[in-house]
Amino acid sequence: MSVEHGFHATLTARPGKADEVVEFLLNAPSLANEDCVVFLVSRSASNQDIVYVTEGWSSEEAHGRFFKTEEAQELVAKLGTLLVGESEYVDEVPVGGKAAF
Repeated sequence: MSVEHGFHATLTARPGKADEVVEFLLNAPSLANEDCVVFLVSRSASNQDIVYVTEGWSSEEAHGRFFKTEEAQELVAKLGTLLVGESEYVDEVPVGGKAAF
């Protein structure tokens, strides 16, 4: 499946909550959604409170449909309690590469 829509988010966890943010994101319902082609969670090497998320979706419409669901709205609300400040989003479309864990 090709990626037609995506973004990169920079999230700042509340002090001491970054591990919880990472665990929460790695269990996000996006991962099970067939239209979510890329979902990569990373941490800053220099600031452990900074968490990055890169997502790639089959289309902007698929992403929008998913985030209108009750499950996604609950995810966003819960995630918000673990973060401080405004998250930064940059639109991007992942085109390839490799990730192995």
